[in-house]
Amino acid sequence: METTTVSPPVTPLQRFWRAFCAPRTATAGLALLSCIILLAVFAPFLAPQNPYDLMQLDILDGRLPPGSISATGMTYWLGTDDQGRDMLSGILYGLRISLGVGVCSAVAAAAIGASLGLVAAYAGGRLEAGLMRLVDLQLSFPTILIALMILAFLGKGVINVVFALILVEWASYARTARASALVEARKEYVEAATAMGAGPLRILFRHLLPNCLPPLMVIMTVQIARAIALEATLSFLGLGVPITEPSLGLLIANGYQYMLSGKFWISFYPGLALLVTVVAINLVGDHLRDVLNPRRQT
Repeated sequence: METTTVSPPVTPLQRFWRAFCAPRTATAGLALLSCIILLAVFAPFLAPQNPYDLMQLDILDGRLPPGSISATGMTYWLGTDDQGRDMLSGILYGLRISLGVGVCSAVAAAAIGASLGLVAAYAGGRLEAGLMRLVDLQLSFPTILIALMILAFLGKGVINVVFALILVEWASYARTARASALVEARKEYVEAATAMGAGPLRILFRHLLPNCLPPLMVIMTVQIARAIALEATLSFLGLGVPITEPSLGLLIANGYQYMLSGKFWISFYPGLALLVTVVAINLVGDHLRDVLNPRRQT
């Protein structure tokens, strides 16, 4: 008598994971992004030097080419910058700041923008019209221009950069959350929850928000990469993080004046790290969009 084995049911999370990891580009992007995050998290243990500690810097080791050995016997595999900072250590610590700024600004902007978008869709009327006009006004100006104006008023600093990025990113989440909530608000489960006496907050954050998360998650991945690139641009222009907290953008700016003299490594390696980080995030975000949008699946 033959026996048949019944395979366990596939959970939605397992189905999502299999669909996400199917293309090689998504797997490569996720693996690359995981490595970058691990390098940033464990930077204090992996970096040969602490770029924040002035006692470890020697101005005599400034602008050494890759592979140079200092008087103390330390090998600078990627060379040094004009302050004698080990470029490899600076990149590892710079990844922490760049990723931290990107993630914190994107999460905070998503929380604020999604909340305002849900409230606008649920309340309707003048409140919705007023919020959407504010969103349209926000999106009509170039992002970099608004960020420059805010930082010109607030000054340099990681917290100020995060605050500026939140103010320029929230509008995209608000518009997307409102559009998704308007579709969900007409469905039967929302009407049933209203008939059962559920309050506005419960309907917004218990019923509407979970069904609006897929497009918001896609936007968040794109905004993280955009925030990292924007922070690098602001630091390059001198309005980002201070020189005592080197991000990737600031490391690129430090070596820009030495490019014509042949000391390319000061800007090249931080720029390469920035490029790889943004590409890895975009690879994950692009395929996440395909998986969460059934109309784009083949």
